[in-house]
Amino acid sequence: MKTQTLIEILARGAGPAQPPPVLQRMAPAVVLGLFTSALFAVWSTGSIPAAMWATPAPWMKLIYGASLALTAGWLTARLSRPIARTQWPLRAVLVVFATMLGLGAIGLLTAAPDQRAATLFGETWLTCPRNVVLLSLPALAGALWALRGLAPTRLGTAGFNAGLMAGSLGAMGYALVCPEVSATFVAVWYSLGILLTGLVGALLGPRLLRW
Repeated sequence: MKTQTLIEILARGAGPAQPPPVLQRMAPAVVLGLFTSALFAVWSTGSIPAAMWATPAPWMKLIYGASLALTAGWLTARLSRPIARTQWPLRAVLVVFATMLGLGAIGLLTAAPDQRAATLFGETWLTCPRNVVLLSLPALAGALWALRGLAPTRLGTAGFNAGLMAGSLGAMGYALVCPEVSATFVAVWYSLGILLTGLVGALLGPRLLRW
């Protein structure tokens, strides 16, 4: 029998290729986590004034959150499999953080001296990280559930990066209600909330992802 004939027989009736299991499990967790955080943020606090959408501030927060969610999600997906290469997604995550921190540094250095404290702390610095973490919890639960059905081996690292992804989704939800406009504020306090969510994920990972 010719090789081509054998291939055709084996492929007959196979149907369309199924999506990768990582995507099948992670995508619903991401969508549901983002929807839940946005819904709860707007329901509990009320959205920002419509006029703010004509300024760069909310878009900057959403782009930062989306970029970090994508890159951290990429890294989390790699970590869901044994012996996976993580160099490129890790570099992508670091580039997103470094870019936002660079923008924050520029904002602080170019502010008038008497405005630097306001640029850094805004009016909500005490509550911002906490709110980001709280809004991230549904996405974190979904991400850990998704990872539990896969095959991570570096459990703490996988949990941490799942937390970064969830924290980014929570930050996107919080951006819908946050009144702050400073890139410096976002670089410091949003990032702190995201990193704290990553820490929660790192603590839960070894307990919940063991297989």
